[in-house]
Amino acid sequence: MDSITQAALGAAIGGAVLGCRLGRKAVLIGAVLGTLPDLDVVIDYGDAVANVTEHRGFSHSLFVLTGVATLLALLSARLAPARDITLGRWWAFFGLCLLTHPLLDALTTYGTQLLWPLDVPPAAYPIVFIIDPLYTLPLLVGTGVALATGDGRCGPTWGLALASAYLVFAFGAKQLVEHRLEPVLAERGLAEAPRLVQPTPFNTLLWRVTVVDGDEHHELLVGVLDGDTPPLVETYRRGAELEEVALESPRGRRLDWFAGPFLRYETRELDGRKTLVVTDLRLGFPGFHPFAFTLATREGDAWQPVKVSEQLTAPSRGNREALSRLAGRILTPEPALCTSAFVGAGWVLDTPERC
Repeated sequence: MDSITQAALGAAIGGAVLGCRLGRKAVLIGAVLGTLPDLDVVIDYGDAVANVTEHRGFSHSLFVLTGVATLLALLSARLAPARDITLGRWWAFFGLCLLTHPLLDALTTYGTQLLWPLDVPPAAYPIVFIIDPLYTLPLLVGTGVALATGDGRCGPTWGLALASAYLVFAFGAKQLVEHRLEPVLAERGLAEAPRLVQPTPFNTLLWRVTVVDGDEHHELLVGVLDGDTPPLVETYRRGAELEEVALESPRGRRLDWFAGPFLRYETRELDGRKTLVVTDLRLGFPGFHPFAFTLATREGDAWQPVKVSEQLTAPSRGNREALSRLAGRILTPEPALCTSAFVGAGWVLDTPERC
């Protein structure tokens, strides 16, 4: 989640746990602890692929953060005995403020390396977008009340309860979408294909579904308010014939570990050279994916890995129109995303007639 949300979550938890003892200080310290794991963004790992895939790594590890929380609790119990706060209460304060950060991140699309340093892919069960005002607002209001009144517990506790209730709603919305999706995928023989179901930007009423099937990936929009109207399917080429080339490089294997099958491969002319570009399909939407990386250039008859991978800028053309379509799609089954209308017909293999 974004830094404001993480700070608000830490502040609300801090107030709920120790607001009655520390007042405003619990809220302010909680806000700092809530943003602490994201300080790894200042680390430069050497190139674009490493910077993206190493983020939410060691600083988001449950092992590391548990150790940090334990150390802080021991120090606080020793240095502030006059506060009459038990060691267990100190640990709950530091532990919850720190550990809820990666756990919340794990509820977004990119997930989190919760078990670092174990070599397992990031854990992710997306039920909220990386920025969701309906989740963040109760936390901000609750902490704002605490700072204004000096009552460090009541406002944060209510804000935390409302935000948690929203997560329960988001989980239920995803289950509903999954239920509506099953017959559509089964009809196309895609019931067992890898899929990603995630909310579209800033809401939990409209969900984007990405299904990978060999050299194709299918995109669907499924709304909570769609009723019995079946979703439309848009199909795109994935460039799977270039996957083997990508996996020959350490960066390609790292992206495969990071994103699994949700990668698109293509060649582009960059600076007069034929370049292999790999796009993470999970964030954004067709034609507007922000995470696309250079992996290799064509030298004669062979591909040569680039010395430093670069992250390419997503095209801005049509971006506003696509977001407008998404906003309009929340309340009605029409229209489809229809990215071919403003990205280019070359992207779409099978465009629904309603586009």
